[in-house]
Amino acid sequence: MEKPITHIINDKIFELLEQYSDGIRWVDLRKTLEKENPTFHPKTVNGLIWQLAEKYPDKVYKPEKGVFRLVKFR
Repeated sequence: MEKPITHIINDKIFELLEQYSDGIRWVDLRKTLEKENPTFHPKTVNGLIWQLAEKYPDKVYKPEKGVFRLVKFR
């Protein structure tokens, strides 16, 4: 059974966050995701990014407004 698109996008988000130990601005994260996979719907990508800190508080936090960073880099 194939993974739901939201799981695929979230996996990619976490993969990208691993590459930015100082964090990444949401707009840059969104642009990178859309560039790497143009089939991702922009509204789905945007919604998943904005839910990151609330949905995965044990993994992601916002050190400042509009920036996402993995907790392990805190």
